[in-house]
Amino acid sequence: MSTLKEQLRADLTAAMKARDEVVKATLRMTLTAVGNAEVAGTEARQLDDVEVLQVIAKEAKKRAEAAEAFDAAGRTEQAAQERAEGEVLARYLPTQLSDDELDGIAEQAVEDTAAELGERPGPRQMGQVMKKATAAAAGRADGGRVAAAVKARLIPG
Repeated sequence: MSTLKEQLRADLTAAMKARDEVVKATLRMTLTAVGNAEVAGTEARQLDDVEVLQVIAKEAKKRAEAAEAFDAAGRTEQAAQERAEGEVLARYLPTQLSDDELDGIAEQAVEDTAAELGERPGPRQMGQVMKKATAAAAGRADGGRVAAAVKARLIPG
């Protein structure tokens, strides 16, 4: 079993003892999502820490999107609940990259791809550059942010 999954279970037990309903509900939903990911596909398997982090990131993104939707609908109480759950999940995620750090990663990915191709990549090579930038960001930035940084480097204007 992954150490992150063990940490989630230990924190769930502590939240139950402390009667912290937000943390308890959030961790239960997250552990259920991890369990669903483990049995998805053709055969059941144990997720490693990287895969568990991906599940947690996906759950955190769901909470952020739900909070925006509730805010747009004028349901501030539900939006606050979603944000609280997102904050609980953020404890388990790596620190997000700043815009400057992300720009640096995008520029380095462009330079690395240029070295491989022998010329500066253009919009057609976005996939190659994205592959390098996404690997360098390693879950510390949303894919949309990485794509925007790479696109800004490849498509001047």
